[in-house]
Amino acid sequence: MATGRSLHLGLNRVDAAKYGGWDGELVACENDAHAMARLAGDAGFDATLLLTAEGTVRRMTAELRKAAKALKSGDILLFTYSGHGGQIPDTAGSDEEPDAFDETLVLYDREFLDDELHREFARFAEGVRILALLDCCHSGTGIEVREVLSPEAMEEQFQTRDPGRIEHTARLMPVVRQHEIYQRDKEFYQEIQRDLAADKRRTREADALLISACQDNQLASDGEINGKFTGTLLDVWNGGTFRGDHRAFHRDIVRNMPPTQSPNLHVSGRPGEAFLAQRPFTV
Repeated sequence: MATGRSLHLGLNRVDAAKYGGWDGELVACENDAHAMARLAGDAGFDATLLLTAEGTVRRMTAELRKAAKALKSGDILLFTYSGHGGQIPDTAGSDEEPDAFDETLVLYDREFLDDELHREFARFAEGVRILALLDCCHSGTGIEVREVLSPEAMEEQFQTRDPGRIEHTARLMPVVRQHEIYQRDKEFYQEIQRDLAADKRRTREADALLISACQDNQLASDGEINGKFTGTLLDVWNGGTFRGDHRAFHRDIVRNMPPTQSPNLHVSGRPGEAFLAQRPFTV
């Protein structure tokens, strides 16, 4: 029989000492992680939770690598993240980033690049099914970014809105803060990007399926109980009564979301048509 492992991160804040005094306070991310862990447990997964201060790069990568060692072809990994999204300039000259930005997950101690997550997924054996659910801003292709919202475009989008309100209701790392942190830690992130570029030439592409909270040029809403994406996903799942495949699951989530936030279905590598045709969360 197949084995299922899941990892659920929910960060209601970050370490302000690591982010120049910004703690990134959110409301519903820990609730999202708890809800997704319950869903996973009910579906037969061995679930692990990392909440706020536990959501460090070291803890997350350690759990992913533990799962990579345990799972074999035919098994499944479920990875969920609820928190802030960010982006930094891609200085490695990657052809995959046409507007020269890497997306990031804003973990407790630092930003984690999309290509770093992709590299962790590539550690899994061929044939392991990987499903990632990201409830953060501009996450449309968050395991393998193709195009993301530049700071200039983001600022233009804000012209007709209230930026202060957006920063309190969206899972967006403020653009000004992103710039400040990047300027402070530029050499560190550039070294990571050089290492990732070298790794891409040596390792296979990760086979994974992503359903994300929004398109790359959109923002993901926080909420009082759950994030808009996670709450809608849970409603569509309806305690396990949903019976469609991954594409139908994505379509039903999109139908129940506002036009300002359109969840994306993205495939990395070759996860297999049989996986896409399965009911979500099938171990």
